[in-house]
Formats: sequence, C-alpha cells, structure tokens
Amino acid sequence: MFMMALPWLLVLELVLYAGCFICGVIAAAWMTQTQGHFDGQCILYGSVLYNVSGESLILEGSSSSICYFVSAIAVCMAIYCFSLILYWIYASCVDENVRRGTGSLNTSIGVCGLLLFFLLVSGCILKIGRDSLCSSVLHNVPSISSCEDGENITWASPYNGNQFYKGLNNTERSLWVSFFFWVLITAVVIIQRRQSSRLKVWGNDEWSRAETEPFLHRPSRA
Repeated sequence: MFMMALPWLLVLELVLYAGCFICGVIAAAWMTQTQGHFDGQCILYGSVLYNVSGESLILEGSSSSICYFVSAIAVCMAIYCFSLILYWIYASCVDENVRRGTGSLNTSIGVCGLLLFFLLVSGCILKIGRDSLCSSVLHNVPSISSCEDGENITWASPYNGNQFYKGLNNTERSLWVSFFFWVLITAVVIIQRRQSSRLKVWGNDEWSRAETEPFLHRPSRA
C-alpha cells in the first residue's frame, strides 16, 4: 500500500537502497569473518611465508586498520540505506501525497557523491590489497597455480585460511555492486531534482499569471 503513495522514481530509489543494504551487510559479514579467521588481523597487503618443515603458511606484515575501514564503510552504508527505507515507509503512511523538496534532493545528491567516493576507495583498497597478498602467496608457496589454491594449504595456528580468497573476493564484489547501485541512485535523484525544478518554475509561472490577470484583463466589447 505504501508504494501507491510514493512516486515511481522514489520507489525505484528505495529498491536500489534495499540492494545497497544487502550488499553492505554481505560485505561487512565476509570481511569480519575473514578477519576473524586470522585472529583479528587483516590479511590485505600482508605477506605470506611458507614453512617447509611444517608445510604451512605464515602471515606477516598485516594491518587491522585497513579491514576496519572497509567494514565501517559497508556498515555505515547499510545503516543509512535501512534508515531511509524506514523513513519513507513511515512518511507514506502518514502523508498520502509524499513530495521531496529541492533542499532534500540536493542533500541526497551530496550524500550520494560522498558514498560513491568512499566505496571507490574501499573497492580499490580491496583490489590492490588482495592482489598484493596473492602475489606473495604465488611467489612463496610452491606447486600452486592460483591464489585460490592457497585455501587448500594448512595455515599456521591460530590462522584458518580455508576461505581467505573467497572472503576477500565476495567482499570486493559486494562493494562494487553497491557502487553500481549508487551510480543508479545518483541518476534517479538527479532526475527527480530536475523534475522538481521544472514543477517549481511552472508553479511560479502559473502563480504570476493568476496575480497579474486581474490587472491586465480587459472587458470585452459588447
């Protein structure tokens, strides 16, 4: 019922928000799980050594702050999208004719630009950090042809790397999908902004005509 009270462009925007919320939850969950498998350490940009005697992998040179940054961006995006969905559902239930002002649309465009920037930074951090880790794995571990093969090798305790590549890969994919959704959201908000400006100009023009008509109106001759 609430969708019937909302403009179709706003409904489309809410659907995209729902997609971003899901992507944010998935990205944060995979990043947290991957970091937990390595005793809270972040494996991005880390180096891997191969213990020949124990036939196990050892993680070195990791930094937890990078993974915390990526997780924070994903969580903040998910909370923001979920809050907007709840707000517009509530607004549609309270007011049958929901309209967005120019100021609200301008704020939304600014938030979209900010989130696009942080998602782009997070995606690049994941891409470069994963490639750096995989380069170390392929260089130091014998008899493997891909980084994903490192999941089948035993990692030194307390590390558990049976899903390290899958976790990083799924986190990166989720962030890039959400980045694509935010590009669409930005386009939808800009379209709504233009429509709002046109309606405002049209409304002012009609109001001006209504004001001047009594003064400019000339009685018709009999």
